[in-house]
Amino acid sequence: MLKSCPFCGFEKLYILADKKLKCAKCKKKISPSKIERENRIIECFCKNLTPLECSKTANLHYVTVKKRYDEFRKTIAIYMEKEYQNRESITAYEEYIYLENSKRKDKKYIFDAYNFLTFEFDNKIYNLMMPDLSRYKLAFLKDELESLYYKEFEKFLRTSKVSGSSSARIERFWLYFEEFIKKFRGIKRENFFYYLKEAEFRFNFDCEKLKEIL
Repeated sequence: MLKSCPFCGFEKLYILADKKLKCAKCKKKISPSKIERENRIIECFCKNLTPLECSKTANLHYVTVKKRYDEFRKTIAIYMEKEYQNRESITAYEEYIYLENSKRKDKKYIFDAYNFLTFEFDNKIYNLMMPDLSRYKLAFLKDELESLYYKEFEKFLRTSKVSGSSSARIERFWLYFEEFIKKFRGIKRENFFYYLKEAEFRFNFDCEKLKEIL
């Protein structure tokens, strides 16, 4: 049974006829069953279970879980932005280019790579996405000169790479991210940022901090 209001923290709740609770201070109604369901989803997310694994473990509908997972990732992204904005100092940064393993040997996928800057600040990691080059892919492949463009793109990566100051923590994050992202398949390009932020958060904090902000 809840001992305090999850909205305002007031420690006086009334039990209503429909078994819901009502806060004596903010007057909001609270559903213990919904909160219990939410806690189950958060627990699954903290354990890094996929939405499908969570739906089976927690006996919940897949769509419900997936929706909450997406919302969790947005919350995490906002939290990490605030952490970075309140930083005391940046001690190192370096550019990273990520491409799925299955695409690394085929030249036509070179423009599918994700490019981001990784910063180390206050003993934490923060990532900033660079401009997306995938928008040029169709135009470059129309004339079937992908080999030429592949060479030019490689040259571009060498000459345009941000000259940073890497660190052991940054390199550990890259290894962590490579393993973390493997379990996800079919990520939409526009959602990659949120998975990157999730990896960033998990690398920086433990499960208790994750539960706290969610």
